[in-house]
Amino acid sequence: MEGRVAVLVSGSGTNLQALLDDPAVAPRIVLVLSDRPGVRALERAAEHGIATAVVAPDGFADRPAYTLAVRERLLADGVDLVVLAGFMRILAPAFFEAFPDRVVNVHPALLPAFPGAHGVADALAWGSKVTGVTVHLVDEQVDHGPIVFQEAVAIRDDDDRDSLETRIHDAEHRLLPRAVRAMLEERLVIDGRRVRVREEEP
Repeated sequence: MEGRVAVLVSGSGTNLQALLDDPAVAPRIVLVLSDRPGVRALERAAEHGIATAVVAPDGFADRPAYTLAVRERLLADGVDLVVLAGFMRILAPAFFEAFPDRVVNVHPALLPAFPGAHGVADALAWGSKVTGVTVHLVDEQVDHGPIVFQEAVAIRDDDDRDSLETRIHDAEHRLLPRAVRAMLEERLVIDGRRVRVREEEP
């Protein structure tokens, strides 16, 4: 893989920061794209001299039209690998056809449990004793693609959303750069829904 990375964001960008802090990943990031102007994630990118873009959904007739605009911007920048780091838009299938097995997402639950936008709150509401983080390849279905890494996070009796989310974020910041490194180094072996990750070379 050539290794030109785009990171798609919608908010503060703490997972983007974890990627920027990884010396093997940061030099490969060529674009940070947001669906919202003025978010902290764009500032983080600019502070590192990385090109930024805002493609807001306003003005597009539907999801396929918006997806096409995002896809064409990434292709114009020669992007090879796409990281969804808190990007809160669902893209149409045409996007994933352009980047087969090259889109990765981080989700704040142990998929297939608690998919969707409220994984932390849903795990608390369910009374789960354990939740966690999943980094997975993205396909046309929401929170569905093959799993690259997972890490469990215990739910304590006194947890609220903020306290649990803090520990979830800690796990996300460990797993996401690790997964992106493995993809850039072509260490994923994908067999249907199963993903084996070859060890990093010493």
